[in-house]
Amino acid sequence: MSDIIHLLPDSIANQIAAGEVIQRPASVVKELVENAIDAGAAHIQVNIKDAGRTLIQVVDDGKGMSETDARMAFERHATSKISSAEDLFSLHTMGFRGEALASIAAVAHVELRTRLRGTELGTKLSIAGSTLEDISPDACTEGSIFSIKNLFFNVPARRKFLKSNETEFRNIINEFERIALVNPQVALVLNHNDTEIFNLPESGLRQRIINVYGKNLNQKLLSVDAQSSLVTISGFVGRPDSAKKRGALQYFFVNGRFMKHPYFHKAVMQAYEQLIPPGEQPNYFIYFTLDPSTIDVNIHPTKTEIKFENEQPIWQILMAATREALAKSSAIPTIDFDVEDAIDIPVYNPVKEPDGFRAPTVQLDSGYNPFKASSTPSSYSPSSPSPSFSGKSEFDWSQLYQGFESDRDAVRKDLEMMGEVIETDADEKPEPVASVVGGEALFAETTTPCYQYKGRYIVTSLKSGLALIDQYRAHVRILFDQYLNNMRQQKGASQQVLFPEIIEFTAAEAAVLPVLLEDMRFIGFDLSNLGNNSYAINGLPAGLENVDQLVLIKDIVNRAIETGCEVHEEICEAIALSLAKAAAIRPGKTLSADEMDHLIATLFSCPDSNLTPDGKTIISMLTDEELEKRFR
Repeated sequence: MSDIIHLLPDSIANQIAAGEVIQRPASVVKELVENAIDAGAAHIQVNIKDAGRTLIQVVDDGKGMSETDARMAFERHATSKISSAEDLFSLHTMGFRGEALASIAAVAHVELRTRLRGTELGTKLSIAGSTLEDISPDACTEGSIFSIKNLFFNVPARRKFLKSNETEFRNIINEFERIALVNPQVALVLNHNDTEIFNLPESGLRQRIINVYGKNLNQKLLSVDAQSSLVTISGFVGRPDSAKKRGALQYFFVNGRFMKHPYFHKAVMQAYEQLIPPGEQPNYFIYFTLDPSTIDVNIHPTKTEIKFENEQPIWQILMAATREALAKSSAIPTIDFDVEDAIDIPVYNPVKEPDGFRAPTVQLDSGYNPFKASSTPSSYSPSSPSPSFSGKSEFDWSQLYQGFESDRDAVRKDLEMMGEVIETDADEKPEPVASVVGGEALFAETTTPCYQYKGRYIVTSLKSGLALIDQYRAHVRILFDQYLNNMRQQKGASQQVLFPEIIEFTAAEAAVLPVLLEDMRFIGFDLSNLGNNSYAINGLPAGLENVDQLVLIKDIVNRAIETGCEVHEEICEAIALSLAKAAAIRPGKTLSADEMDHLIATLFSCPDSNLTPDGKTIISMLTDEELEKRFR
């Protein structure tokens, strides 16, 4: 029997490796831009076409490569970053394993034009599917130009599973923003389909954050600074009033590398404890600088999961630094014991008493006893009686009771009339609610009264027992179905606003907005593009005039981003859910009996009346059997 085990060709091995390193166009952008930064580039331009499917081009003014280095760069495990195993634990650069360029060349058409600094002639190199097609001298500028075309051309399955252009471009923006936030000293430009998305000049860290996410963030940032022998922590956290339920900007960087760390996230959240409402998230941009030998960045191909040697002490330092930043901004209430700035209250000096004024005197009635029974009250008369009581030694208290006896009968009649009204309301039974689910009436033959508990729950009697209904969640379910139906039928009513508000989006939000605009228009939104990721809000769905329109639209966009909506129905559901939650009656609102009856009847006419669109319970039943058990 012949041997059956053999080595894979390099081209196949590179395609397998590409599955780990190059997962989507954003992965290519990340690897190439990080390589350009490692090459000492001061200006980097990224050109994208069709969300990276057609072209990804990275132009830098770094040190460039010689002809030999250009050819070697596409070999597996070829790198300029390390030469021994010890170097793995002392790296400050980004890419280092030598897998990125080889993996990219295995699944795309690659063209490299590069020229080493100080030389007169550069090199042009073309590779397709790990095969070197051409290498020749080239009169290019100093630095490197990587052009990646037809990504995954030879791996149809990978190309087929790419998301929509909007989603893939949003992923590119996310990677670009992370690199921009950690390298403010590098000027960065991002173009998509010949449209400039970012143009970030060299700047300081705070200005870079503002350039990326908008000037509105400037007044909401608090500086964080903590230094110890173990770690240096710097950056910014957001003011508590800027926290939001979704779309928060949360970034950790360690030694210039973006990372995800749920454990450190809990430290920040604990610092904000009792400062932000439950469920809301603060913004933060936190940078860790520490000895590279105390962390391991090589535990995952994307290098976003990093292992720390001293996690617990760093956790404590991070929480303390965040709390200190919040305290300095008066976000955390403190007591100031500094008496230097106390209010200066002048001391009364009788010697310098102004003319016409004298100190008040207090006179005591030593014979007054409040517990002594006496038919005649002890009168107190000051030496200088008040002008309003001049001429009278005592007040006739009996005058207070004059007319009370004559009004007593009138008051009794009013109370009797009120009692009759209450009894009449209780005796009058409303019409039965025509709500049938599954062929069985939910209510008894005659609708029983509904009661509201703490402005949040409605208690009513059904045939199967006692029902407790969350009025807010019930209204969310009702409105969700109505909005979804309006979008499907394209008949939402719009209320035009007199003074349109301007809303600004981040680049990632603006990338997904075109997918949402049509469905938002069907439900009643009217937004016009002003350019530079800004839109004018000209109209809102009818009934939402009192809702914060900026927060609502941001919530719709961020909900679509978080859920990664690719299917049209999912996009409609995300929009409808945001609208329903914004327009629903808030907990604590008092409802009349008619309003409660109408809410319950409409709820039970919904296809799914037990759960909200996001899966939360609306109705909790207490059956007759459970009630009987409680009274045994």
